[in-house]
Amino acid sequence: MLAMLIVTLVATLAGAMVWQQWRAVQVETAERARTQSAWILVGALDWARLILREDKAGIDHLGEPWAVPLAEARLSSFLAADNSNADDGPEAFLSGTISDVQGRYNLGNLVSGGEVVPAELNSLQRLFENIGVSPSMALVIAEGLRDAGPGMPNAAAAAAAPAPASGASAPTGAPAGAKTEVKQRQPNPNPPLRPQSIEQLAWFGVDADSLRGMAPYVVLLPTVTALNVNTASPEAIAAVIDGLDPSGAQRLVRARERNPFNNVSEIRTALGENFEPDERRIGVTSNFFEVRGRLRLGSRTLEERSLVQRVQRELTVLTRERINLLP
Repeated sequence: MLAMLIVTLVATLAGAMVWQQWRAVQVETAERARTQSAWILVGALDWARLILREDKAGIDHLGEPWAVPLAEARLSSFLAADNSNADDGPEAFLSGTISDVQGRYNLGNLVSGGEVVPAELNSLQRLFENIGVSPSMALVIAEGLRDAGPGMPNAAAAAAAPAPASGASAPTGAPAGAKTEVKQRQPNPNPPLRPQSIEQLAWFGVDADSLRGMAPYVVLLPTVTALNVNTASPEAIAAVIDGLDPSGAQRLVRARERNPFNNVSEIRTALGENFEPDERRIGVTSNFFEVRGRLRLGSRTLEERSLVQRVQRELTVLTRERINLLP
């Protein structure tokens, strides 16, 4: 019996030691894969920055090199000098895209001087109508950004902000009394945090379905920007240009596919005499881009989403977000 107890004790201790060693190996493997993945995705971001830095054209459109996605390729094909060394590379596959976020409606345009801009609210409501999102969400977002935006750092600044003109009417598509609600709403003494991404609009009470529906069409940038008509969707163009319906916006898209617009005057000519677009709200160039790098390493798939700002040829990374995807 004593011998059997000793054998059982030794086997238990040996099993525990083996398990601890196996666990340590697994932790080290996971940490090595995490570090390796991070550096590879940094390389993907550097690739995008190089592409954008070399873009010297005066306009930005979907026919430029940055708009061509990087198809998934084995990482060793980028590293090996010849095909004979490619088989020794890691089983990692990299892909990526660069998209112009100024081709989406900028929610940062909604608030100016601590107040909701009626024309911008009107545009956002039209956009939501075009894409099947409830227009009432536009007012929710505008009020949330008004309370949390840099235009209203505290309650005292909000109280000192000028009130809208008494004769201003509610934007088209807004519910009855919407403008009155915006004007009479009391400032929040504890303003919410300002969102940094579309997903964080849920802080204001925007439901998940609305977030999914608006995500491809809107963006939240730190400054006021013009919509790039050369890259924008027909829905966004119709929302920003007053009086333009989705079919007219589609004709504008077909015109830019033949020849990208070089300036706002060409856009005005393509629209016709019945339209007077605001030159401060539309343009043909972009300074903000979204870079997505996707890495497939073994059973893991990682994606990194970065927002970059280009000023002349200098690029600054504003935000970086890591996403773990299902295998």
